[in-house]
Amino acid sequence: MANPDEEQPQSQQTQQTEDYLFKIVLIGDSAVGKSNLLARFARDEFHPNSKSTIGVEFQTQKMNINGKEVKAQIWDTAGQERFRAVTSAYYRGAVGALLVYDISRRLTFDSVGRWLNELHTHSDMNVVTILVGNKSDLKEAREVTTAEGRALAEAQGLFFIETSALDSSNVNAAFQKVVKEIYNILSRKVMQSQELKVKDPDWMGNGKTVVLKAEDENKKETEEQAKKGSCCSS
Repeated sequence: MANPDEEQPQSQQTQQTEDYLFKIVLIGDSAVGKSNLLARFARDEFHPNSKSTIGVEFQTQKMNINGKEVKAQIWDTAGQERFRAVTSAYYRGAVGALLVYDISRRLTFDSVGRWLNELHTHSDMNVVTILVGNKSDLKEAREVTTAEGRALAEAQGLFFIETSALDSSNVNAAFQKVVKEIYNILSRKVMQSQELKVKDPDWMGNGKTVVLKAEDENKKETEEQAKKGSCCSS
């Protein structure tokens, strides 16, 4: 099982060129193809006889978005129920998620709601999530229609895509959609920070690190600032 502390050592060159690091989790029932989606995306590999993931494994992949180097650290979370207590800790710090089901097994589609609840329970912030209907190559065995998948995604406010790790259809697109959306959210927050800096030259926002916060944290900060303003105003 991978440990997040093991990913610490990095060369100075990597630290200088890497602009952003996003943690993304793969979730969904066992045997829906999460590990093969990651293998196809990270190494362009497919393992037809791959075993269920034990614990958690992760891969890193670098992408270039708008001239910025983005490193996606993608965690493969075991879908088997007996590992849930182990993997729940790995949701923390995630800013993106691919929620995967198997289009040829309706039970895996029926589990989507439970996985969403678990994601919302254990993640630290609003996570950019895409619903992924995997194994689209199994056309004759399909039990979940594309329309059903899209409707559920729209109802839950998720992005949606169907993929095939076997023939690589839409695999890159699925990961890239999540990473680009996270980057766009971060870019908007950076712009807001710059606008605040222009309005208030004394604002101490000169550092490079930008932290994404949950809405309730932002609301709490706003309320605290309002209290300070009211008590100190003349």
